[in-house]
Amino acid sequence: MIGIADVMRGDDRCDLHPNKDNKITVAVEGNIGSGKTTLLKYFRQNSLVEVIEEPVKKWQNIGGQNLLNLFYEDCKRWSYLFESYFLLTLMQVHKKPHTKPIKMIERSVYSGYYCFENNLCVSGLMTGLEHSAHNHWFDWITKQEKPDLDLIIYLRTSPEKCMERVKMRHRDEETSVSMDLLNALHERHESWLIREEHPLPAPVLVVDGNKTLDEMYKYYDTNCDSLLGINPIYQSPQGLKVQ
Repeated sequence: MIGIADVMRGDDRCDLHPNKDNKITVAVEGNIGSGKTTLLKYFRQNSLVEVIEEPVKKWQNIGGQNLLNLFYEDCKRWSYLFESYFLLTLMQVHKKPHTKPIKMIERSVYSGYYCFENNLCVSGLMTGLEHSAHNHWFDWITKQEKPDLDLIIYLRTSPEKCMERVKMRHRDEETSVSMDLLNALHERHESWLIREEHPLPAPVLVVDGNKTLDEMYKYYDTNCDSLLGINPIYQSPQGLKVQ
C-alpha cells in the first residue's frame, strides 16, 4: 500500500487533458450513503467529464411496472430478476459511447455482482440455483463484452456514517435500509476492494468517505487528476490501491 502523496504530481490539478483517442471510464463504488452522489455532483461541473448515474428510471418502468418497488416490497421473490436487469442496464452504461474524454459512472457491473448479488445470496434472499444461473450470465457477458473500466474510486465510509446520511436525506426508496444491511454491504465491498477476494478489473483508489462535505471537496480539488484516472501511475495494468 502506498500513500496518496507518492502518486500526486506536485501542484497538478485538473489542467491535464486525456488524448482524444484515449477515453477513460471511472466507476464510483461504495455503500448506500457513502458519498457517491456528492462526488458525482462535484465532477459533473468538469468539462472533461460525463457523469452517468445509476439507470434508476429504467428499473422503475419495465412494460409499465416498477421492478425497483417490487424488489423492495418482496426482495426474495424479485431478487433474481432485479439483479439480472441491473446487470443488463449497467452493461449498457459501460458500453455507452463517450461524449467526453472521461466517463464517470455510478457503480459498475462488478459491484452489482461481487457486492449486491453476493449479499443477496449470503442473506438467503437468492437461492443457490438462482445464484448459479446469474453467475453463468455474469461470466459470459463480462467476457464477451468486456466492460470498459479504467479506474475504481472506492468511497470507504463506515456503516454508521452511511446510516447517518441515509436518515438525513429521507429518500423514499431507502426507508427499509437497516444497519444490518449497511454492515453487510460494507463487508462485501471490503472483501472485494480491500482484501481482493474477488478479481479487480481496474486499479482502485480508496477515498476516506467519513470526512465532512468541505473536507471532501477540498480533497477532490487537490487530487482531481488522480480521481479522473489521468495520473500516469494508472497506466500500470496492476490493481494499484491508493489511500
